[in-house]
Amino acid sequence: MILVTGGAGFIGSNLHAALRAGGRECIIADWLGHEAKWRNLRHYPPSQVIAPENLGEFLSHNPKLSAIVHLGAISETTATDGDLVWRSNVELSQTLWRWCAAHGTRFIYASSAATYGNGAAGFEDEMSIPALQKLQPLNLYGWSKHAFDLWVAGQIAAGAPAPPAWAGVKFFNVYGPNEYHKGKMISVVKIKHDEIVAGGPVRLFKADQPGMADGAQQRDFIYIDDVIAALTFLLAAPKISGLYNLGTGLARSYADLALAVCTAHNVPPRIEYIDMPANLRGQYQSFTQAPMHRLRAAGFNHQFLTLEQGVGAYIQNYLLQGDMYR
Repeated sequence: MILVTGGAGFIGSNLHAALRAGGRECIIADWLGHEAKWRNLRHYPPSQVIAPENLGEFLSHNPKLSAIVHLGAISETTATDGDLVWRSNVELSQTLWRWCAAHGTRFIYASSAATYGNGAAGFEDEMSIPALQKLQPLNLYGWSKHAFDLWVAGQIAAGAPAPPAWAGVKFFNVYGPNEYHKGKMISVVKIKHDEIVAGGPVRLFKADQPGMADGAQQRDFIYIDDVIAALTFLLAAPKISGLYNLGTGLARSYADLALAVCTAHNVPPRIEYIDMPANLRGQYQSFTQAPMHRLRAAGFNHQFLTLEQGVGAYIQNYLLQGDMYR
């Protein structure tokens, strides 16, 4: 039995679907709320749904878990409540780490590419304290994920109790089905799809870096199916532990993404560049790219989809269908 925190969310519900399709039993820790988030679980109802505030009581009964996949977090890059973000993204992660260490349970947790900040210190997923201390996240969310990575590195360096196998996963720009509840944090692919369906142009932010052309900002965009392939690999692999990037290893521009969305809709490209909102200036990553050699060295040989393949699969198989959910 596997516990997936944030299991009704974007990545969590896709992982849950893959595990259930493979015959694995899952327990979800998440809030379903009053909106349509429950639809992320509609095709694969979980064995149990636990409210996150009841996790401590659930774990106090020492359930027989083979793994905890901790994906639950406050993930808005514009979050401002530092106390809430610390409790949700750091303290809960520490609690789950300690529980897994005490019970010999595999632990996989979500870190983030936001920990790399503007990329000036590179994007190497090295777990040492000196390497991590070079990173300077640009926002509260990225800092909270970075704080937990540093805490884990400190635990390992001190020889403190640790789960028998663990992995921190630095997700880059993930897109795909079941992200519809994410509001302003939804992927750019879905936003551009909606703009085309509405009959308007595809709108992109103007570059805020000197000398950079509009639309030339680059991110490592990765389709959700590739992310789930990596997570299921980590769950099934022998006792490997470490911090791992999870992107395609190839940065692509926002202009490339806009063209891919237009191609998937079979419409001529029509791109309009708009000013970046004030609340994003100075907190916007203009370039991310995931070196993938550590996960590859661990034995992950999966072939990633290209941006065009992933965008096409998302739009054709989900967004243009009557049922957009996995």
